[in-house]
Amino acid sequence: MVASPLEITLEISPRARLDLVDVDKQIADMHGDVLGEFPRALYCSYHTTAGYLDQGIAGRLNRKQDGVAPYLSFFKKIFPEGAGYQHDELHLREELTEEQRRVEPCNAASHLAFISAGLRSCVTYRRRKGQPVYFIDLDGVNEGRSRRRRTTVLGFSTEEIVARDRLAVPMSAHPVESVNLKDPRLGLFQQCQEMIDRHGVTKGRIHLTLSPGERQAGLTVNEYETLLMRHDLAEVLRDPFRFMAEKSRHLLADPRAIPNKTIGYAKYDLVRIFNELVDALGLNDSMIEQVASRFFGAPASRFLRMKRSVNVLVTNGNSTQRGHLAQGPFQSPILVLWRQAKNRMRHIDITLVRFN
Repeated sequence: MVASPLEITLEISPRARLDLVDVDKQIADMHGDVLGEFPRALYCSYHTTAGYLDQGIAGRLNRKQDGVAPYLSFFKKIFPEGAGYQHDELHLREELTEEQRRVEPCNAASHLAFISAGLRSCVTYRRRKGQPVYFIDLDGVNEGRSRRRRTTVLGFSTEEIVARDRLAVPMSAHPVESVNLKDPRLGLFQQCQEMIDRHGVTKGRIHLTLSPGERQAGLTVNEYETLLMRHDLAEVLRDPFRFMAEKSRHLLADPRAIPNKTIGYAKYDLVRIFNELVDALGLNDSMIEQVASRFFGAPASRFLRMKRSVNVLVTNGNSTQRGHLAQGPFQSPILVLWRQAKNRMRHIDITLVRFN
């Protein structure tokens, strides 16, 4: 007999700013081998600076802590802390109250590293006995305080597509733009909820993907804060090494006197960082040549590991209620583009998937 999907939510206390937690091991330690009968599992993070790698890249890194960490370290170096991010100028953040400003972390670097490294808030894995699944936190400890983290793991046996739909997203004339797909005016979440209700799905996922003809665009799930999305991320899309160069400039005694030297220093340092990435990924010579050409000569659109699709968990939280989209309070699916949309319109395909 096929088991019904099993849902477990964990509370995680990070031990460091960059922290990796094997959630399968933590579940086994707390509940025993309850996931053992499920060949597949969905992993969901409710945070915008902590999540999971796709199983493919995690496998490439051998899903060992000493393999994943250098890969993440590469992106942390590209986006160093305190490099002049607008998101960290808390006095400009109109959505924050004075009380919130006192406790809000300055973590734009972690947001940008999350997006650029291809971290996801929701992934599905084919379970392999003895292989870890890491919850990756890029901002786990801030100013000496451990942040409270939650993740949900949902074991299942099979999945089936039960409905499809499409959303047209109007765009501006700007060549670089990001759109909050959670904006009620677009109607995406209402459209998804109607699909969930119509088909009675209580455990599953919504799969959002760029329509086949869409190019020069990507999808991510993160915090849609205006300064982060429209300034900091836009700067990265124009020049992915801009903040690394800025940090290098601040390290010198008189940065305004020798700006060209500081840019040169940053580019020199990139070679060392690139070699660390190559070592982490375990690339052969032919693959190194391909990656190097992308790394040093390609635009940001190819440098960033921007995805064409994202998943959102559908669950009823182990209750008898209807299923709903499960996201953290600051999470939004975000459409990012780096070339003006044809006819000022982009299209997102919506697929509703039921577990068992």
